[in-house]
Amino acid sequence: MTGQEQRWPLEGVRVLDLGQLYNGPYAGFLLAHAGADVVKVEPPGGEALRDRGGGQPSMALAMLNTRKRGITINLKSERGRALLFDLARQADVFLENFAPGALARLGVRAEDLMAANPRLIYASGTGYGLSGPSRDNLAMDLTVQAVGGVMSINGTEDGPPLKAGLAICDFLGAVHLYSGIMTALYERSVTGRGRFVEVAMQEALYPALASNIAGLYRNGWKQPPRRGNKHPNRGSSPYNVYACRDGHVAIISVREVHWTNLLKLMGREDLLNEPRFETQSLRAQHEDEIDALVEAWTSRHGRDEAVDLLREHRIPAAPVRNLEEVTADRHMHERGMLHDVDDPILGRIVLNTSPLRFAGTPPPEIGDWPDVGEHQVEVLHDWLGLDEAAMKELERDGAFE
Repeated sequence: MTGQEQRWPLEGVRVLDLGQLYNGPYAGFLLAHAGADVVKVEPPGGEALRDRGGGQPSMALAMLNTRKRGITINLKSERGRALLFDLARQADVFLENFAPGALARLGVRAEDLMAANPRLIYASGTGYGLSGPSRDNLAMDLTVQAVGGVMSINGTEDGPPLKAGLAICDFLGAVHLYSGIMTALYERSVTGRGRFVEVAMQEALYPALASNIAGLYRNGWKQPPRRGNKHPNRGSSPYNVYACRDGHVAIISVREVHWTNLLKLMGREDLLNEPRFETQSLRAQHEDEIDALVEAWTSRHGRDEAVDLLREHRIPAAPVRNLEEVTADRHMHERGMLHDVDDPILGRIVLNTSPLRFAGTPPPEIGDWPDVGEHQVEVLHDWLGLDEAAMKELERDGAFE
């Protein structure tokens, strides 16, 4: 392996990460784990996620901020704003997910930063975008799920709307923001000019509703009922979660060979030529009957035993696992996605690297996550060449406090 192959793709790229909570920090996380020098900029005392750990830093904070360096800047002070502009002149990317207009009210406007550094990529993540009638509505993952349609399709037909259990809007928005930054960096390599990039969480969410919008269309543009774990458009069966003796297993059959193999596994070859089950669409019309048939088999087996048998017969299936099992996943640990870490603050924890893999680079490493302002001296020296006296002057002038 040559030295060139050992390079991380974003080595040499400097990022000012003013992200908070999940959306902005995960975009910065992806940049950091691709080799960029990502500096996490927090207000004195730290960003909001630091207060969600029950008296200690939040586990999510650790997960989303490894391989970053941390500084603090007081943007309510004139000297603090001047310091941010000095850093932005040296940066390639300025990343933030504040509410629309929040930074401008502090005297930090995107157009001024980009005038100071015409090569700067300014990346903004918001709930609903920087224009339009919903621009200023308060946005958190729960509210975007609600207004974005997720809750209307999640849950059972006779139950209430439910949010997805994960912060899907924050992270879909973050991944799109990362891709926007990378697109703008490519363009800059051609034109030499920076670019303003914005991503709205609601808009990043919408394409993931593709199969549900297709169901809406097939239903005459009327909302179809919630389907729980069943196929959203009644297009496939079996397609559900089935009870075992000690848990549940997810099974899906999308090809005729899956159905044939499943019948053979269950000892129901007598149904191979059953007219009601002859095609995928016919089976979908009789999904309740098929679900009862499949669960009669799964209920006689332990979860892991059932999964092993299904996989042996090349039927798409997976155990329904809890989070304890997921964080101990041998596959992800062996691939280097998950790592057991002895953290000096949080103790024994599991941390993740980026899911992006770059052939020819070293194995992914976790790196540290920064304490509030931990790398203040180091970053200001590396980026701006400041000496100790200059830093003390900035501190006296309220740039950090």
